[in-house]
Amino acid sequence: MDINIIYEDAHLIVASKAPKIPSQPDKTGDKDMLSYLKDYLKEKYPSARSPYIGLVHRLDRPVGGLMVFAKTKLANAKLSEQIQNKQFKKEYLAVVCGKPIKPQGELVDYLLKNQKSNLSKVVPKGTRGAKEAILEYECIESIKIEDEGILSLLKIILKTGRHHQIRVQLSFGDMPIWGDNKYNPEFIKRKHWTQIALWAYSLSFFHPKTNKLCTYEEKPNQYPFNQFNI
Repeated sequence: MDINIIYEDAHLIVASKAPKIPSQPDKTGDKDMLSYLKDYLKEKYPSARSPYIGLVHRLDRPVGGLMVFAKTKLANAKLSEQIQNKQFKKEYLAVVCGKPIKPQGELVDYLLKNQKSNLSKVVPKGTRGAKEAILEYECIESIKIEDEGILSLLKIILKTGRHHQIRVQLSFGDMPIWGDNKYNPEFIKRKHWTQIALWAYSLSFFHPKTNKLCTYEEKPNQYPFNQFNI
């Protein structure tokens, strides 16, 4: 598979992860982004026997979009520090079923992950093991599609990074993501597989070497995103 490199320098790589590719090695043994990028660096720099590539953040396997990877341990540490300090900005596009009651808003929930099922759910504040989850959303456009009903395009700013956070919070807020066979009741019932309409389209962070603000964007073009004026 050809890796779509958006930007690269001596310190980092911004790449587009295709849906269904793991961010890092998992129990399936399928080739992941770290492995693809390491092979890419070996081919580009033959003299580097074991080039460093560091995972800064993750995307769920079904989700596509932008990721940044560190090419040095120092860059990894500085980028990871920005995530901890909430200086690392991630924005997503999602197509949800129906039209939000409010055109924009902030969702604040507490999520609890079930390790056995690999699912998360919204629970009351104070529940043991639960973590606060915060996101902002804005409805860009709503359209009606034959056989699909009303679909809405949302822009989402992720303020925390919890397990399946966007998928869980939007579903709990009556805005389930189109194609989500884990949290959208309509798609859970469907027997055939569908690609979830969630895409990481924008990353903003301070460069680990120059401290310059860097912003990268890549918009999706697959169905149902291509039904909207993105």
